[in-house]
Amino acid sequence: MNALLLLSITSVGYLIAYHTYGRFLAKKIFKLNAANAMPSKEKADGKDFVASAKQVLFGHHFTSIAGTGPIVGPAIGVIWGWGPAVLWVFFGSIFMGAVHDFSTLVISMRNEGKSISEISEKYINKRVRRLFFIVVFLALWIVIAIFGLVVAIIFSTFPQSVIPVWLQIPISIGLGSFAFKRSGSMFWGTIVAVGAMALTVAWGAFNPFVMPAIAGIPPTGVWTILLLVYAYIASILPVSTLLQPRDYINAWQLYITLGLIVLGLVVAGFTTSLTIPAPFINSHPVGAPSMWPYLFITIACGAISGFHCLVCSGTSSKQISNEEDAQFIGYGAMVTEAFLATLILLAVTAGLGMLYTTASGEVLTGIDAWNAHYGSWASSSGMGSKLSAVVGGCSNFMSTIGISLHVGTAIIGVFIASFAGTTLDSATRVQRYVIAEMFEGTRYDCLSNKWIATGLAVVTAAILAFSTGADGKGALMLWPMFGAVNQLLGGLALIVASAYLLKHHTKKVALITAIPCAFLMIMTTWASVLNEAIFIASGTTLLILVNGAIMIVSVTILIEAIRYLYKYKRETHV
Repeated sequence: MNALLLLSITSVGYLIAYHTYGRFLAKKIFKLNAANAMPSKEKADGKDFVASAKQVLFGHHFTSIAGTGPIVGPAIGVIWGWGPAVLWVFFGSIFMGAVHDFSTLVISMRNEGKSISEISEKYINKRVRRLFFIVVFLALWIVIAIFGLVVAIIFSTFPQSVIPVWLQIPISIGLGSFAFKRSGSMFWGTIVAVGAMALTVAWGAFNPFVMPAIAGIPPTGVWTILLLVYAYIASILPVSTLLQPRDYINAWQLYITLGLIVLGLVVAGFTTSLTIPAPFINSHPVGAPSMWPYLFITIACGAISGFHCLVCSGTSSKQISNEEDAQFIGYGAMVTEAFLATLILLAVTAGLGMLYTTASGEVLTGIDAWNAHYGSWASSSGMGSKLSAVVGGCSNFMSTIGISLHVGTAIIGVFIASFAGTTLDSATRVQRYVIAEMFEGTRYDCLSNKWIATGLAVVTAAILAFSTGADGKGALMLWPMFGAVNQLLGGLALIVASAYLLKHHTKKVALITAIPCAFLMIMTTWASVLNEAIFIASGTTLLILVNGAIMIVSVTILIEAIRYLYKYKRETHV
């Protein structure tokens, strides 16, 4: 298959989906109305509830939901063949992921910007709300700890990215002060900020920073501590001070980086026979688990991800200024992420096949290059391995337009680290909202204070990160179960969306979210059961207990939801 042809077909498909199915959801199902009151204006506080221009909010929303998910997931899932991976990303994003994101954003907007777990009490019952909070807290607990480690690994693997990523902070604060607080020109503010970012990338490319061990703490541990401190500060600042401008800059960084990668791919497609060397389907890779159901929990972001509902109902619903912007933010950002995931799939197949240097220095191309990296589950294991495949493939594309592999590596390293960083601080902020909602109105109401709630979010993540030693890699203990937990969260959010549609429409309309919900719940429950058997066989007590508890909670929520829907159907004769 020609890589350029595949990219063209899928890109046109995403555009058509946005203007057809996305518009159908906006106009006919959710009936978006610009005249409806918005939480960002009714509850405006200048800190969390801040009405934002849709272009600015798109930048925050997209970089928050994306992170490294559409990068790492496809780089792992492609081992089962590029065909299943592309089909899952394409159809999953259009009919499941974008529906999930769009519906949870709208439902939260129409419920005072509350989280989807808080809203579950209104549409199902209080018991579901309590159980939902448990799943959400555990998922975010893992996300915060693991993304701190992810950025630490990126800094250690690609030290060229350190200076540009940290200098984003003063650049973002400057943009926020100029454009958001002083009402300066967004056009000129963007040009200056993006230009400054480009200069820092060039500086970092030739001035890599390698973190030394400090007080016996390895570099990854030092970075994890610094990143968690940063996450605490970023999460209590008003969104217009750092979160919005940083994500806005990152969005422009994304546009430029994607433009360079796509341009390089186009040039390679016209100057060479840029075919995909990987097999269309590889049902039984050596040492890998079964494609069914693991493909559907490995590639999450890019197809459908439960984490997205936390961003949609956690931060974005508090900032959207016009209800009609929800299609652009909710549906549009998801299909854009699917485009990114498709591009990554091409990078780790066609891009990797252009040039691959083994650890021994041997230079390979084509199927030999792909097999050297993806010949077995073990050969492609480890976070560093996944990231190196992405960086190598994207750098090979950009080399066709005159960007050296060295500079290309710096560009992609900064790109990945920046995305992971935005997910880290957004997840910390959402966890603060979750903790505050959990304890608000109880005898422990003091824990809903933003300083204390954020502290709990960061401290609990730090405990997990350093539970196995000073290297900060403790979250890797729970990483094997995260994919299933993440997708179960998406299934639970779709249960709430289905209850919402059933209440406001008909059973037939509710199938729009109920069918994706059923598919996701089947795949993730299947994977969780298989995981539990693996954990029991290996004797990993923590995984056995946490995974088992989450399965019990999710099944209980599902039963409660079915009971409610059945009761509602009988009472209303839907």
